[in-house]
Parts: sequence; structure tokens; C-alpha cells
Amino acid sequence: MKYEQKNEYVLFSLEGDNFKEFSSSFEDQHHKFAKNNIIIYLSSKLKISIENISIFLKYADLHRDNGTTFVLVYNNIDVDSFPESFNIVPTIQEAEDVLEMENIQRDLGF
Repeated sequence: MKYEQKNEYVLFSLEGDNFKEFSSSFEDQHHKFAKNNIIIYLSSKLKISIENISIFLKYADLHRDNGTTFVLVYNNIDVDSFPESFNIVPTIQEAEDVLEMENIQRDLGF
């Protein structure tokens, strides 16, 4: 797992193709970043199931509850298979846009 601190968020990326190792490492390290906005980038070359993606739902809920944003970047999945509150977008630019929009909503008290 690779992570990089950006101005507004922490970007996590999967190095290689071992999703299970990435998800375990993320779960082990998440407590260090629980108060940060998080974007997770998963390469479109990976074949990841809905069940695999679903492990991130609890983190999305946690971040929403603590006033931060959690976005998953992956374009080989049907986003309608997930709750509307779970941010899944196809590009990092769109993830940054979601982050900006959620920051504005929080500033306005929504």
C-alpha cells in the first residue's frame, strides 16, 4: 500500500494487484488517518468484486460521521450496487470534486 499526503486529503493507492493485502494494510493503518479526508485509488486494470469494495463501506460511514470525506476511485464497478452515500467515482479529479462539494456542504451546515 502506498499513501501520499495531499493538501486536502490522503491518497491511498494499491501497488501491484493484491487487493487482499491492500485492504488488510489499509485496515491496520486507518486509525492514523481517521480524521483526514481520504481518497482510495484502485487501478481500473484490477478485477475487484462488489464484495471486495463493500469492505470500505464502514470507513465511508465513519468519515461521514466525523465530518470528513471518503471517496473510492474505481471505474469497473456498478455504483448502483452501493448506497448513494458511498462515494465511488471513476477518476481522481472527480474524487477531488466530491471532496470540494462535501466541504462546501459542511460549511453551509448540511
